[in-house]
Amino acid sequence: MMLKSCALWTAFLLLTGCSQSAAEAQGGGGGIIDAINHTHRAINHFSINRQSGLDIIGPYQGGGGGCCFSMPAQWRPGMMVQVDWETGQGSSAGFPGFADREKYEAWRAKIHAQKRQHSKAVPLADYNGQDTCGITVHFLPCDEVKVTTSCYTYGSPAYPIKEPLRMTEPTVCPT
Repeated sequence: MMLKSCALWTAFLLLTGCSQSAAEAQGGGGGIIDAINHTHRAINHFSINRQSGLDIIGPYQGGGGGCCFSMPAQWRPGMMVQVDWETGQGSSAGFPGFADREKYEAWRAKIHAQKRQHSKAVPLADYNGQDTCGITVHFLPCDEVKVTTSCYTYGSPAYPIKEPLRMTEPTVCPT
C-alpha cells in the first residue's frame, strides 16, 4: 500500500511539473519553451538555459513545446538567458535512399557538414507588471536571436517582436 501511494504521489508531481515551476511557487512565472524560425535553415535542436525546446523547427516555421522555463518574480536590469542551438539543412532534398550505400554516405556527409553549433547570451526584456507565459525564442538571419515572455501570440499587434516570418539572409552578415 505504501509503495502504491508513493508511486501515485510521484506520478502527480511529474504530471504537474510544467504547470507550476519552482519560480511560480515563489511568486515568479514560467511555462513552455517555444520558438519561431525566421531563417531558411532548420533548427535541429535548441535550448534556453539548458532547458530543451524539444522540436526540430523547419525553415520559416514555429515549434518547440519544451517544459519548463521559469523566471524570477521580478525582472532585474541585465537579466540574460543562454540560447544554444544547432542549424542544418531544412529538408531531406536529394535523399538517395539506402540501396546505394556510397550515394547514401555521400548525402549523409553533406548533411552533417552543414550542421553548425551556436550559443548566445540574449537579454531578457523587462516583464515587470506583465503576465508571463513561458518563453519564445526567435531565430533570425545572421545567427541573431531575440526572446520574449509575452502572453500574446506572434503576429498580434501587442506582440513585442515584429520581424516577418520569412526573412532574407544577407549576403554578408554584420560582425
